[in-house]
Amino acid sequence: MKLALEKRTKIVATISDHRCDVEFLQELYETGMNVVRINTAHQTLESSMKIVENVRKVSSKIGILVDTKGPEIRTTAMANNVGFEVAAGDTVKISGNPATLSCREMLCVNYAGFASDVPLGAAVLIDDGDLQLTVVDKNPDFLLCKVLNGGVVKGRKTVNIPGVEISLPSLSSRDVEYIRWAVDNSIDFIAHSFVRTKDDVLAVQKILDERRSHIKIIAKIENRQGVDNIDEILDNAYGIMVARGDLGVEVEFEEIPGIQKMLIEKCQACGKPVIIATQMLHSMIERPRPTRAEITDVANAIYQRTDAIMLSGETANGAYPVESVRAMSKIAIAVEKDLQPHERQPNVGISDKVAIVLSKSAVQASRELPIRAFVTDTYTGRVPRYLAAFRSRSPIFVLCYLDHLTRELSLSYGVYCYPATPLKNNDEFLRYAIRFLRDQRCINSADMVAVMAGNYYFRGAATYLEIGIVQNLISELNQEDYYAS
Repeated sequence: MKLALEKRTKIVATISDHRCDVEFLQELYETGMNVVRINTAHQTLESSMKIVENVRKVSSKIGILVDTKGPEIRTTAMANNVGFEVAAGDTVKISGNPATLSCREMLCVNYAGFASDVPLGAAVLIDDGDLQLTVVDKNPDFLLCKVLNGGVVKGRKTVNIPGVEISLPSLSSRDVEYIRWAVDNSIDFIAHSFVRTKDDVLAVQKILDERRSHIKIIAKIENRQGVDNIDEILDNAYGIMVARGDLGVEVEFEEIPGIQKMLIEKCQACGKPVIIATQMLHSMIERPRPTRAEITDVANAIYQRTDAIMLSGETANGAYPVESVRAMSKIAIAVEKDLQPHERQPNVGISDKVAIVLSKSAVQASRELPIRAFVTDTYTGRVPRYLAAFRSRSPIFVLCYLDHLTRELSLSYGVYCYPATPLKNNDEFLRYAIRFLRDQRCINSADMVAVMAGNYYFRGAATYLEIGIVQNLISELNQEDYYAS
């Protein structure tokens, strides 16, 4: 667990049922994986259950994130999974026929309103933009498109229409089925794809509320609407994922670095987790070492202070999954040594101002004092997220009184959780936490720590901050051994 505990940036790894045995997952976890992503576009409920069961055999601390398809347009399947070649200047008919197989004579997509929604002159990008077409004629049942560059048109590939708002519903019947399955199986996060406005988030939240679920929603930002409406989306989502694959097709590619930086800053400003995703170590699907450009890409996301970075094909079906997680961990550890906590105070609700001010004071103190770690406890996860928002160089160790919080906080920068039984008062919490963390070798007797806690009767947010040497903090307390009991 050395790499996993040294780094502060969290790693999300996409896992397939074709490779999810316990030994494999254990190795990824020990190398630095914090959250498992299940991509529902490539899984069934049965195969997803296999992943969940094996993840939970490895550790109760690993968060599980289920990625919905959302309002996504794709080409339909082709007979025998055989595509067809096109050359620049060719024309292709595209029709909205979800139940029809695609062929050279008619390329079909899974959205019935495609021909009516897409205007004349619009760009149509297939397979993450590898094939570019433009609409040259419209008919009631299909669009006639001119091919701009040659290639192979395949089934079940993404279709993007940059700058065009599509009237697809936020949730498909398959998405709803998966969300309900996630509730039944106590999954931790729903990453909802192609979030355009707050209404897309609320559509998922409505299902969760009906089931009284604690699952948190991660809004995937992958189109212009999502970028433009980020403030209202963040007001209603637990956090966001910057899904740069479709985003890089939906907006001009040169805008991506600036958008990524802006979205990370927005999340920090409101104390919410952010994941940077897509092709971070893409070459490691086939090669044992990342390219220099990929190393720099991962490093830049960490320099920008993202909470988490994500692997997709690298761990789902690549030849070097463990090496990919190890590479990410090593890059994170190296970059984090150069980072300093920032001074910006997260803009959260007025009722949390005391906890925010204490969090800021604790992190500021770590600039002047050799604070080895921050120690706190939680019923809600708020205080650990506030501490994480300042991106301290010291780890944040948290006693969680609800089991799901140990996984929920697996996305937050620098936060490491341990399940605990609710304690009676501040002294008991301090005694138990310090001795437990010392026994876990997270801290030692000579270390200086900053402890944040609050009123146990009201179960409120943190109301005090105490800084001291571990052995001194213990000796100041009553010598009765609560930890042993």
